[in-house]
Amino acid sequence: MEEKVLEGRGCLLNAQDSYAYHSDICCKLTSYNWLQDIPADVFDNDLAEVHFKNTRKGIYRNVNKLKLVKGDIVAVEASPGHDIGIITLTGELALRRLRSEHIDPGKTEFKKIYRKAKPVDIEKWEEAISLEHDTMIKARKIASDLGLAMKIGDVEYQGDKTKAIFYYIADERVDFRELIKVLAEKFRVRIEMRQIGARQEAGRIGGIGSCGRELCCASWMNKFVSVSTSAAKYQELSLNPLKLAGQCGKLKCCLNYELDVYLDAQKNFPRADIVLETMEGSYYHQKTDIFKKVMWYSSDPNSSLNLVPVTVGRVIEIQQMNKEGRKPDQLQDKYIQEESASLNFENVVGQDSLTRFDRKNTRKKRKRRNKNRNQRNARKR
Repeated sequence: MEEKVLEGRGCLLNAQDSYAYHSDICCKLTSYNWLQDIPADVFDNDLAEVHFKNTRKGIYRNVNKLKLVKGDIVAVEASPGHDIGIITLTGELALRRLRSEHIDPGKTEFKKIYRKAKPVDIEKWEEAISLEHDTMIKARKIASDLGLAMKIGDVEYQGDKTKAIFYYIADERVDFRELIKVLAEKFRVRIEMRQIGARQEAGRIGGIGSCGRELCCASWMNKFVSVSTSAAKYQELSLNPLKLAGQCGKLKCCLNYELDVYLDAQKNFPRADIVLETMEGSYYHQKTDIFKKVMWYSSDPNSSLNLVPVTVGRVIEIQQMNKEGRKPDQLQDKYIQEESASLNFENVVGQDSLTRFDRKNTRKKRKRRNKNRNQRNARKR
């Protein structure tokens, strides 16, 4: 594996160590090569995925037939000049990535991988990275002075320092022609303005979600699908904006993950807005346990007290009887009456007291104290 020199370190690092060193620069959307134990000749193609800063990736063609592995730093074609990135996928996995995005490799023209990065390339790349934060702060000040309603969220320099991409967020259309002139004069590079949404910004910044895991948009998701409140309704989730919104302020992308399963499970469910009429009175739907196929009803449409579980089959039966002008004697069927006892919470492990462990510790201390006292009395005798 080719060794590379990193600026100011005085040591040689191989491609994998270099990849780890730059993980704080481009650690998003990591990939796992699950075909690494299979000989490369089995999947012979010249495509490779190259990872740049944060969530920016691209497929490039290895025209020079270089022997590339995950972690190699390469110089690739850019417009203008060249850019520096890190190889994340090669061979069959890169081809599968294109298939997942419905891109035909035979009809698409890809940019080229020039060479593996030289120490000079890496040195210039690190110099460019060191300029990004200060450039972003100065660009925000310039945009504010020009009175533009936009927020510059990130800056990414090209590997050869000839171009800089400014990522910005704006609610409305922004005329940044004057801004480009000022930025080009200030930083002496080619300027590219790229608008991103709130979800893309969250992916670039990163963070930990309410589930305790790294944000999906920062770890693996590279395409965003619109999410609506109906997804939460189908899954019987509380429509609480504080719980349903992610760090981007939009509805969480994970609301769509299991939506198809819920929709498939509810195909044979009856309508929940129909009131069930029985000899005991009227019952109103409150909630549904989709996978147990149990619907919960109460006698008060505005209250969830005194919930009664009813199987889906029984609900369909009662609705059919009501259509025919008949009312059943009771809401529940025999089966659910027998099962309803098991649906109620029963405290069988003594979890009702927060101090139950303290009492156990007190008993142990008392036993130990008595044992020590008995041993002292035995010695005195």
